[in-house]
Amino acid sequence: MNDARRRKNRSADPAAAPGFAARALAAEMIESVLRRRHAFDDEMNSGAAQAALAGLEERDRALTRALAATVLRRLGTLRHLIGTLLERGLPAKAPRVETALLLGAAQILFFDVPDHAAVDLSVRLARADRQAVHFAALVNAVLRRVAREGAERLAALDTVMLDTPPWLMARWIAAYGETTARAIAAANGHEPALDLTVKSNPERWAAQLAGRVLPTGSVRTAAPGAVTALPGFTEGAWWVQDAAAALPARLLGNVAGMRIADLCAAPGGKAAQLAAAGADLTAVDRAPARLARLRENLSRLHLDAAIVCTEVEKWDAEPFDAVLVDPPCSSTGTIRRHPDVPWLKNATDIEKLAALQRRLIDRAIALTKPAGTIVYCTCSLEPEEGEAIVAALLTRTDDVRRVPITAAEVFGRDEWLTADGDLRTLPCHLPDADSRFAGLDGFYAARLTKR
Repeated sequence: MNDARRRKNRSADPAAAPGFAARALAAEMIESVLRRRHAFDDEMNSGAAQAALAGLEERDRALTRALAATVLRRLGTLRHLIGTLLERGLPAKAPRVETALLLGAAQILFFDVPDHAAVDLSVRLARADRQAVHFAALVNAVLRRVAREGAERLAALDTVMLDTPPWLMARWIAAYGETTARAIAAANGHEPALDLTVKSNPERWAAQLAGRVLPTGSVRTAAPGAVTALPGFTEGAWWVQDAAAALPARLLGNVAGMRIADLCAAPGGKAAQLAAAGADLTAVDRAPARLARLRENLSRLHLDAAIVCTEVEKWDAEPFDAVLVDPPCSSTGTIRRHPDVPWLKNATDIEKLAALQRRLIDRAIALTKPAGTIVYCTCSLEPEEGEAIVAALLTRTDDVRRVPITAAEVFGRDEWLTADGDLRTLPCHLPDADSRFAGLDGFYAARLTKR
C-alpha cells in the first residue's frame, strides 16, 4: 500500500485522529451517567475504564476526566444552548449525537482547544457510531454555529439556574432563600482543588504541594498530576478528604484511648482521622469493595482499626464510648466534586434515604454507652437528611440530648452553625478570589449525648 493510500485510510478511520481516544472514553463516561444512570466515579474507577486510561498519555487521562466532568457540571447550559440551534431537536434513536454535541460545545466554550479540532473530533465520534453516523453533518453544522455564536449566547444565559435541575433549585430556595441557593449553585459550577488531611505539619505539606493551609487545618492544593504521584502519598503523610468532611470527627474531641465505632465508614477519611488521633476504632460498612479501599488506605497511612463487613442495622457489639454515623445520603452537598449527583438523584430518593437515616441513628444510639457521645452527619444539603432527622429523634425519645457545637470548635466560623448549635456548611462558604481555592462541601452534623 502506498503512502497516499495509507493517509487516505487513516483519514477515513474516525478513530485515527490524535485525541480521539480521550474523547471516546469521555463520551462513554457521560453516557454511563446519563443513559445508564451509573455514578461517574464508579465508572471512572471500573476495570474497563482504567484499562482504557492506561493506554493514554497522562495529559489525555486528565483531559478525559475533565471533559466528562465539565459536561456534567454544565449540562443544563449545554443542553439549552444546543437546543436553541436544533430546528428539529435531537434524533431519538442516536444518543451518541447528543454526546458528541455536548463534548464539542464544552470544548469550544470552556476549554483551550482549537474550535476546528473540537468540531472535527465530535464529528468523528458521530461517524464511529452506527446509529449516529447519518447525523455527522448535523453535528458539524451545529458545532460550527457554537464556534461562531456560542460565547455571545452563553453570556446572555442564567447558567446558575440552568445547571441545577429545577427540582433541586426549588428545594434550596425553600431551605436557604434564593440568594444563598444561587450562591450554592454558582459554587457547584467550579472545579474544586484537592483537599488533604495531613497527619502533621500542614504548613510543610502546603509548601511542598504548592497549596495553602485552610482555616480548618486542611491543606488545599491545585497541584497537577495523579494523586498517587504527589509528594507524601506513598509514605502515607496525608489522605484526600474535603475540608468539610474532616469536621464531624473532630466534634468527638480527644478520642485517644476511647472505643469508637465509625458506622458506614467507607471509604475511610473519618476512620483515618479517628485512628490517627489514637482511638480504639471499629470501622463498619456493608460494602466489601468499599471496605477493601478503606483497608488499603489505612495500610498506606500506617493506621490500625478493626474492620467489620456487615449491615449496620443488624450489627451488635458491646456499647462504645462514642459512635460516629455518616449514613448513605443524597450527597447533594458534594456536587462540586461529584457533578453527576444532580442528574442521578431525585426527591423520591431523599425520602427513601431519610427513612434509612432514621433507622441508622437509632442503631448508633443503641451502640453507645450511657453518657457516651454520638455524632450524626451527612454530606447532604437537604434538611430532611439533616436537621429534620435530629429534630424528629429528639421529639420521639428522651434517650439523648443535643450538645451544641461552639464557634471555637469550628474555627470561629459562626456562619457554619445553626440556631440549634448544629454544624451546617455550604458550598459557597470559604469564598476566595481564585475559584479553585473557594468553597467546601455542604455538610450537616449534630452532636448528641446518651442519657
